[in-house]
Amino acid sequence: MAGRRILSLWFPRLAAERLARRRGDAVPMPLAVVGDRNGAQVLVSLSAEAEAEGLSLGQPLRDATAICPALLTVPADPPGEAQFLLTLRRWAGRFSPWVADEAPAGLMIDLTGSAHLHGGEEGVLARVAEDCEALGLTVRAAIADTPGAAWALARYARAGVAPLRSGDAIDQEARATRSRAAKRRGWERGGNLPRAVTARGAEAAVIVPPGRLYDALADLPLPALRLAPDVVDRLTRLGLRRVGDIMGLPRAALARRFGADTLRRLDQALGLEPEPVSPARPPMHFAVRLTLPDPIGLRSDVEAALDRLLPPFCDKLKARGRGVRRVLFQGFRADGGVASVEVGLARASDSPDRIRPLLHLKLDQIDAGFGIDCLRLEALATEAVSAVQHRGQIEVTEQALANAGRVPVGSAQALEDLIGRLGARLSTEAVLRLHPADSHVPAKSAKVLMAAWSQPHDGPWPAPPGPRPLVMFRPEPVDAPGVPDLPTRFRWRRRAFRLRMAAGPERLQPEWWLEDPDWRGGTRDYWRVETEGGERLWLFYGRGGAVTDQWYCEGVFS
Repeated sequence: MAGRRILSLWFPRLAAERLARRRGDAVPMPLAVVGDRNGAQVLVSLSAEAEAEGLSLGQPLRDATAICPALLTVPADPPGEAQFLLTLRRWAGRFSPWVADEAPAGLMIDLTGSAHLHGGEEGVLARVAEDCEALGLTVRAAIADTPGAAWALARYARAGVAPLRSGDAIDQEARATRSRAAKRRGWERGGNLPRAVTARGAEAAVIVPPGRLYDALADLPLPALRLAPDVVDRLTRLGLRRVGDIMGLPRAALARRFGADTLRRLDQALGLEPEPVSPARPPMHFAVRLTLPDPIGLRSDVEAALDRLLPPFCDKLKARGRGVRRVLFQGFRADGGVASVEVGLARASDSPDRIRPLLHLKLDQIDAGFGIDCLRLEALATEAVSAVQHRGQIEVTEQALANAGRVPVGSAQALEDLIGRLGARLSTEAVLRLHPADSHVPAKSAKVLMAAWSQPHDGPWPAPPGPRPLVMFRPEPVDAPGVPDLPTRFRWRRRAFRLRMAAGPERLQPEWWLEDPDWRGGTRDYWRVETEGGERLWLFYGRGGAVTDQWYCEGVFS
């Protein structure tokens, strides 16, 4: 732990300033990002201009617009903010290769051994402030010996702790109300406690000298230790509101009353327990681009360009042992528009011959407009693929038959290609397959899976314990006497039926270990009946659950 130096960056207005950068207003306007919390629209991020109008985080949107009628509001975009934070992480890589995310608006950088490359720690902070000012971002930075201390100082340096007006401190009360001070302890009756607040004008950058963590953390509020809100509430009720208040408490009693995580967070901040900075692995990115000297607009030209893009695209996949599952093909038009199509594969592949037919099915959706001058191919989802052992002449024969349009029955590759083509037309999620399920309940003997994301059943379909109908549906009531004896006459779907012959009963018990309202606490006696009109139905008499003491029809035989 000796010699470690950690830099924590916090962007308190990240979401609002990200949108302000995209708008590029000449005169900045009050801007607020609105999110949903417990069904209410509240402010989750504010620009500096909005804060100057007196708005605050967590404020209801209706109150904010009443205070500032000119407020510009934008809905929250968590994926976009996460992508912007990823961009900032790449920027922070100039200071150290060890950069980790602190979602939703922070970065943690291990500066050990690299600060001298930028003129020391002061030079690093100066460079951070300069770059963030150019980017239009507000940043709070702190450098300390541990990630916990740096995180706390970046967010709570020179933070003020709100006074606790509990009635115990008589000097907080007016002379006329001191006699009743002991009676106004609303927080002891379950009321909300005052929260720690960050004072305005807090330092933008803090550097803690090595070995001075106790002095730097002692005056910070308890939320600086990254404790759970309920733990902070319980500690505050006991009069412990600063980190220094719990540093000298008996460790065993502290862990027993407030949990081991409280002790762990304190030890991490003070350097008594290691907390590594784990940099996120850069995501694998597979994309190729072709820039054209003159715009094109014919389908044949787009197909020729696609044939040039696919080989290098697949070579990149093979070099990393990956196969693509979803492909995005984009055409950038001369007028600035973008036309794109997306296809999915039934199985990850790195072969151009498996990707090309699927893209050809959707090329008609690309509107060339005034011409396309750039084409781009990108892998949206990839999977690891393993080498497949070739089968010599058998594989050659199958490929020849497939090219001739006579695909042999049982060819796994042909089935995957068929699923891919259907998915390109109908969407991948619309192509389904049945797979046997381990259940004796007839309605649960098979499960529906997406064909592109599942494997076919290996082997023959399991034989049912008895004859099963060709078509099954949810139990439908049958108008018959409510007795277990099989009725000779009944009505179903507004038709009258007369029994001709029947076979049964087949008694099925519910799966008591599963929660199924239709089967809860009862059994079913199934009958295969044939009516005088020739209809062959599957009837049962239900006992317990949602189908109680009545006849139902659940299927039709062929």
